[in-house]
Amino acid sequence: MSATPAATPAETDGSDGPEKPERIEASEAREPDVYAPHEEPKGWGIAAVTVVSVAAAFVVIMGLKQISTIIMPAFLALNLVIAALPLQRFLQRRGLPRWSAAIIVLLVLYAILAALVGMLVWAIWVAAEEIPRYQDKFNELYAQSIELLARFGVSQDQVGSSLKGIDPQTIMGTVQNVAGQLSSAGGQLAVLVIALTFLAFDLPGIARRKRIIARQRPRLADAMSSFSDGIKSYWIVSTVFGLIVAIMDTVALMILGVPLALVWGVLAFVTNYIPNIGFVLGLVPPALFALLTGGPADAVWVIVIYSVINLVMQSFIQPKFTGDAVGLTPSITFLSLVFWSAVAGPLGAILAVPLTLAAKMLLVDADPRMNWLSTFLTTPDADAKRDRKRAGKMRGATPLAGTAGRVGDS
Repeated sequence: MSATPAATPAETDGSDGPEKPERIEASEAREPDVYAPHEEPKGWGIAAVTVVSVAAAFVVIMGLKQISTIIMPAFLALNLVIAALPLQRFLQRRGLPRWSAAIIVLLVLYAILAALVGMLVWAIWVAAEEIPRYQDKFNELYAQSIELLARFGVSQDQVGSSLKGIDPQTIMGTVQNVAGQLSSAGGQLAVLVIALTFLAFDLPGIARRKRIIARQRPRLADAMSSFSDGIKSYWIVSTVFGLIVAIMDTVALMILGVPLALVWGVLAFVTNYIPNIGFVLGLVPPALFALLTGGPADAVWVIVIYSVINLVMQSFIQPKFTGDAVGLTPSITFLSLVFWSAVAGPLGAILAVPLTLAAKMLLVDADPRMNWLSTFLTTPDADAKRDRKRAGKMRGATPLAGTAGRVGDS
């Protein structure tokens, strides 16, 4: 008779011995969800927060759209004042009183603004005077176009029926719309000048306010410093590359014999401040004049030259410097252009990148909980460069320097 095997400890205490894989999986399935400390759900859920945030953003955007004729010129004035800060500091280091430096900065900004507006008005005025001289050329080009379309089976009657919608009332409506836009632009220019004046006289107190913010909200102060540095770098880069592109375009148009080459160069310089599509706005008038004076071949050459210059300078070289300056990815730059153009019109297109930097400063950089969103907005090395710059400033700041600064601004 065989001996009965001894009971194992697992059998005597009622347990089932080593757990089977199925048992382990069932046990894991019954375990409660475990969250990281910073991800533990508190208060509202993600869905509720998202819905409320989107609704609030929609209300804010609609409000900005309603008062864009006031907000955008004031924001442009703020950009100009921030860009002029190095000049104000330079004048103070030269021994000028703060208010004298502020007045000089204001006069310089007035001169720059007057020069830009004057160049744009001059370019439009000269082009408007030159257009009637090419009326015969335009009629000849129209007749040639009709003949070309006829070869492809499009009759003149079909072209005429397509142009029936262009009647005197439509033209007058367009003229009135343009006049209204010019009137609105005049009002925005007035707001810009007034805001520029008050902001320029606020320059002497900027250092004191910045120290107060740094003591109470150091993260916000750091975000404001990054915003200021980005604004200054952005306008400097845009101006330098706009000047380079304008010179290259002017020389190319002179070689081709296109009329008003200097005018189109000025137009290319001004439209360069509009990212991504600015060169298209500066391309259409010279291409049209080249078509009227030299025929399709010259027009094609103008389009090719402008496209090559834009591809090389504005698509390869300038974004490298602009990306280093502001840290935004090219896709975010383009989307910001589309968004702010819809919200604020032409001035929103010009200020698209600064407006995006301002939104990033307030909503992302100033809140440590939103650092994850910065990875979708900035280039991979932008945050690292900002951290290195911040560390350099902290190493350079000493208690003695801070005391000296407080005494100097009191």
